[in-house]
Amino acid sequence: MSRSGAKKWLQSGLQQWVEQTWYGGGVASIVSRIVLSPLSLLFCSIVVLRRWGYQWGLFERYRPSVPLVVVGNLSVGGTGKTPLVVTLVDELKQLGFKPAVVSRGYGREDEQRLLEVQPEAHPAEVGDEPLLIAQRTGAIVVVARDRAAAAAYAVERGATVLVADDGLQHYRLQRDLEIVVVDHQRNFGNRLCLPAGPLREPLSRLQQVDAVVYNGMDGGNGRGYSMQLVLESLYLLRDKNQTILLAELCGQKVHAVAGIGNPERFFKQLEESGLEVIPHPYPDHYQYNSENFEFMDDYPVVTTEKDAVKCVPFQDLLTVKVWVAPVHAEVDQGLKQLLKQKLNQINQMYNR
Repeated sequence: MSRSGAKKWLQSGLQQWVEQTWYGGGVASIVSRIVLSPLSLLFCSIVVLRRWGYQWGLFERYRPSVPLVVVGNLSVGGTGKTPLVVTLVDELKQLGFKPAVVSRGYGREDEQRLLEVQPEAHPAEVGDEPLLIAQRTGAIVVVARDRAAAAAYAVERGATVLVADDGLQHYRLQRDLEIVVVDHQRNFGNRLCLPAGPLREPLSRLQQVDAVVYNGMDGGNGRGYSMQLVLESLYLLRDKNQTILLAELCGQKVHAVAGIGNPERFFKQLEESGLEVIPHPYPDHYQYNSENFEFMDDYPVVTTEKDAVKCVPFQDLLTVKVWVAPVHAEVDQGLKQLLKQKLNQINQMYNR
């Protein structure tokens, strides 16, 4: 087994164990939860005390001079935040705002450094999700570990509203609107905090946010707003101008490569479109090399747009055609109305 193969095997095994503990059942899962529950209780207590510390003024907070919308989640892993951020930025533009996105840029080489993301940037410098947002929206995107500094920079650049990507737990930033995204398929797993479960905060936190968006839910059901990720036509990694309809691969075997929070959701979407999927799941934010896309057959390869931005640096080394499957988020109209209503109220307060 090659070094990269062994690394993938170890990561896959760890991921399967975590998935089983958090979202599965069985004796091993129950034992793991019992053993880890004291650590979860400690983690939960620290998180709650930290949030209270900011609310009570024990820790310094930063308020931008423009409205700030936070998009985040309670669970570890991907829930669909990035497509929602893209949709919200487009909606804010239609409402007459100049939006900017602030993000930590998880997994980049120097998270301390403040950078404005350029569409041609290297994902290792700015992070895969911020790069994708910049390419899809054309908006100002700023990455920094200190998101207050990123917010201040974005306002200096002319932003009239800020969207904090994955900023729910970044309490130093005072926010005007909080949106939580939930993977409707996985929901909250065993409903326990880290490390026994997937939660970053207790479920009671949902009672304090402005909106809960369920990715994969059809229509509102009284619990929150619905969102669907819709697969669009595919484009070639090496040439975005070369496109095909997903239906053209119907009935064919394809290698599906995904290093996102929930790869199974992507594989299921392809299968529901009539493709025969050979799945290749990787951990979220996985750093690919060309070997990850080379197989012993000539079946087409399909990957997500988030994964594709990390493949551009070595795309010329690939001997196979890699098709990229972009998605767009179709959200409940009620969420758009809430966004407009809240921002109008906030602007009235700011203009007093």
